[in-house]
Amino acid sequence: MSSIAVCPGSFDPITYGHLDIIRRGAKVFDMVYVSVMNNSSKNPLFTVEERMNLIKEVTKDLPNVKVDEHSGLLVEYAKAVNANAIIRGLRAVSDFEYEMQITSMNRVLNDEIETFFIMTNSQYSFLSSSIVKEVSKYNGNISELVPPIVEMALNKKFNR
Repeated sequence: MSSIAVCPGSFDPITYGHLDIIRRGAKVFDMVYVSVMNNSSKNPLFTVEERMNLIKEVTKDLPNVKVDEHSGLLVEYAKAVNANAIIRGLRAVSDFEYEMQITSMNRVLNDEIETFFIMTNSQYSFLSSSIVKEVSKYNGNISELVPPIVEMALNKKFNR
């Protein structure tokens, strides 16, 4: 039986922190689906298609990573791609309570899908897409936070 995982997120935009979690997950699982989720409570800077294209570009060296999108329940998507696991990144203790709630709900919805938490590399423990967008908006240096293609896409969004 192959191990298939889903790594969900809004990825608006993808950061080196996200990429760290995806790469590490790809070492453990036979296949990782990076699922760009449509979060109705967020107002994204990038379209779903733009986010998917950026992720595809920065993961093109990972043959066992596929990029997809989904707007419904994560466990429904996981079931549709025959995943037996969900990968979630944890930056700090503050993430844990929220992630525990999501994991518990997913378990109620489908107890056959396990959630695996991967602690982010400590150099990315502060990093979020929101911070990246804010710093980029004011022309701050984000070169250590995102891949070059993402930095270029942010510059284009902010008309630079």
